[in-house]
Amino acid sequence: MLPPTFICVAYLSKGPADLYPGTQKSLRRIDFCFEIRNRKDEGKMNTNSASKKAISMVCLIAGIILLAVALIQDISGSGAGWRGPALIIGAIGILLGMYLFPTLKHHRSIVNFIFVFPLLFTFVVTVIIPLCLGVFYSFTDWNGIKMTGFVGFANYKTMFNEPSFLWSLIITILFVVLNMVLVNVVAFMLALLCTSKVKGLSFFRASYFLPNLIGGIVLGYVWQFVFNNVLIKMTNNISLLSKTNTAMMAIIVVYIWQYAGYIMLIYVTGLTQVPKDVLEASQIDGANAVTTLFKIKIPMIAATITICTFLTLTSAFKQFDVNMALTNGTGSVTSFFGNYLTNGTQMLALNIYNTAIGKNQYALGQTKAVIFFIILAIVSLTQVTISKKKEVEM
Repeated sequence: MLPPTFICVAYLSKGPADLYPGTQKSLRRIDFCFEIRNRKDEGKMNTNSASKKAISMVCLIAGIILLAVALIQDISGSGAGWRGPALIIGAIGILLGMYLFPTLKHHRSIVNFIFVFPLLFTFVVTVIIPLCLGVFYSFTDWNGIKMTGFVGFANYKTMFNEPSFLWSLIITILFVVLNMVLVNVVAFMLALLCTSKVKGLSFFRASYFLPNLIGGIVLGYVWQFVFNNVLIKMTNNISLLSKTNTAMMAIIVVYIWQYAGYIMLIYVTGLTQVPKDVLEASQIDGANAVTTLFKIKIPMIAATITICTFLTLTSAFKQFDVNMALTNGTGSVTSFFGNYLTNGTQMLALNIYNTAIGKNQYALGQTKAVIFFIILAIVSLTQVTISKKKEVEM
């Protein structure tokens, strides 16, 4: 019988059909040994895979249980000090279980998810969970510390029967519409100026953007001093903040002064992206500056207009700090559905704050915040959908 080494070399070089007849039996024996060894290796792999799968499932189940228990303890208002460690250990257990899961097909996706998980976890903990809890608390009598039971839609009925809330909602919508138009118009005009051939453009850009760097509270008190001590000499010793109508106009002016510079920079970026060959072609065809502006520049920066409109809309809806510092929501309304109101300049965000913090009605404040979120989401999605249809591919 030929040695096994010779048989293996002959098998690899000639193939099984070209071997000597005496080696066929030895070849079958070697094939059988290889098959046994492969089966043993497959058995070891299956055993390792099963053990890894068992460890992975234990980590996943333990992590999910720890997370669920920690969240339940937090929602129920328990003072247990182990909630935080349980939350962290549960998250680590879920990540470890996903990483140890014995699969090569989805392993890259699992590793990618592990790297994305910290950001996703932060988003869920700081946004999704508070939103869900806010909706939940709006149906309870929660007082900021604990709740004693469900009240159904009683908070929503109270909210819509409250004249001060309806007034705040109306003036907030008017404020948003006016500022969405005025801020974009002023910012676009400033952007046209800053993209022209005027000298000192860097100085103008920095000057227009500077008010946006000042905090809203500081800005409100600065302009309060201006209205009450400087401009009062031009208005017969009558402050613009003393009447509801003029006070709202003052808030609009301050908001435009603060936010127009920021929106201007976005418009400047959009205008500089308009192809120069298109502008040169329009000049050759005899188009004047106005025609070039409305027929070429504005259509080609439709995407920029969408972004700026969305930013001004959401920012105006969330207006709080300037409103609080400048007027604190005060102002008389003699008759609103037969009611006398003292919150003539109080917009929706400030109304929610005063309801929850000032009056200690946290459940009612959460109810107003839920309605506020729904209105803002609907308006934003509608505005983006309409604006997207008018965009032009560059």
